[in-house]
Amino acid sequence: MASAAGTRDEAADSAAETAARDPLSISPEVKASLNLLIVDDDRTLREGCASVLQLDGFNVTTLGRGDEAIDLVKRRRFDIILVDLYMTPVSGMEILKATLGSHKDTIVIVMTGNPSVNTSIEALRAGAWDYLPKPFSATHLQVLVGRASHAVMVARETRDLKSQLLKQTGNSDKLTLLGVAPAFRAAVDLARKVASTDASVMIMGESGTGKEVIAQFIHAHSRRASRQMVPINCAALPEGLLESELFGHRKGAFTGADRDKPGLLEIANGGTLFLDELTEMSLPIQAKLLRVIQDGVVRRVGSEKEDAVVDVRFISATNRTPQECVAKGTLREDLLYRLRVVPINLPPLRKRTEDIALLANHFFSVFWERHRGPNEATPKLSDEAIEFLRTRPWRGNVRELQNVIEQLAVLAEPGHLVRADDVPMYDEQAVEKHSNGLPPGMLTEPFHLAKEKLIAHFEKEYLSQLVTRAGSNMSKAARLASIDRTTLYRLMEKHGFRREELAGALDE
Repeated sequence: MASAAGTRDEAADSAAETAARDPLSISPEVKASLNLLIVDDDRTLREGCASVLQLDGFNVTTLGRGDEAIDLVKRRRFDIILVDLYMTPVSGMEILKATLGSHKDTIVIVMTGNPSVNTSIEALRAGAWDYLPKPFSATHLQVLVGRASHAVMVARETRDLKSQLLKQTGNSDKLTLLGVAPAFRAAVDLARKVASTDASVMIMGESGTGKEVIAQFIHAHSRRASRQMVPINCAALPEGLLESELFGHRKGAFTGADRDKPGLLEIANGGTLFLDELTEMSLPIQAKLLRVIQDGVVRRVGSEKEDAVVDVRFISATNRTPQECVAKGTLREDLLYRLRVVPINLPPLRKRTEDIALLANHFFSVFWERHRGPNEATPKLSDEAIEFLRTRPWRGNVRELQNVIEQLAVLAEPGHLVRADDVPMYDEQAVEKHSNGLPPGMLTEPFHLAKEKLIAHFEKEYLSQLVTRAGSNMSKAARLASIDRTTLYRLMEKHGFRREELAGALDE
């Protein structure tokens, strides 16, 4: 018994090793779940094919007449069908069309002893997955059926994932893409329409409008949903590190590269790569990325050869105007046209005020459930609180609204009505209330003193918001302000920003 168990463990280990070596390998469990049909009027050929595939672990049915095959595929679903193209009185082409008419996901492989270009193209245009020229070897048959089985497995994973997402979120539109504003719904409709294709999408909108959520929506509704969506923020990494993260590197390519490392492009193979803040990517990396988009070839940092061929769908996002970046020379025009096959514009929250009540109530429910006990009565946002929320400028868009509502959920009393006075206010809104745009008391000062104070006030406020926009990345902040880092560092010291914090930020 122990010996048998050991044999089973060794077999399992061997299967795992085989799967690691060959990503297209199919497990015995998957093979046993697949139903294959072989239709050929040559008895010797169809029984020979069936024998090979049954030994491999597939469930195989054979038929010698085309009319019987058409009748069977209308009543029963098969995962893979191998059919002879030239049969009488019912041809393989008729079987192909009847199969796809009943079960569009079935993979049909046509077999032919006369593999002319015209007939092959006709079969492929009619929906055949591939064709198998006669005579063929058992190995050729096994390889082709193995590839077809892998395609079936990927399609199953995609359907299962979509089903799981539907169970978890109900109607994903209503939960992840809340909104009824016409401009927002137009963006969602466009995202849904393009999702089923492999077209590159560029999502444009201010920070906090939900660009990554739209990207996730597109990926989740795509044929690549069973694979990863790999995100990377192009502004969060310095140029050298961004290049290594995207393309990978070879051992010894730079100090600290102690092993070969695949990049995110290789990790995203078969799935989606989300390039956030695309316009912050340097021009040399843009040129290298363009080649990957054009021919799918990846060359790692420090490599003198082509390391991988990848199949990746690109979704990019930016809070800038791409054409302006092209005009300034910070974005390659040819890269823009490659990545902006379908542009999607997301409106800022201030232009979709009809959605604020919907979003606020949804966020409040989510955060109350997250931060409070299940037995505590959920408070309600009052009409005056909702109306007050509609009057806010929402420079941070949906992300800022989400933050405000989370604070309300944390501080609210169970079962109480949340009023307008409970909504947190920030200094920037208080400053805006001065109609002349000056800090209080400024006009009572002498001119030159008031001017100096106003300039100092402007510099401090500008620098504070600049660093926030740049995510505390000093290199990015300097680029945004069009000044060098030394000048930026000197100004921030002048206005009391702590040196040790800046030193750490400068190194990011």
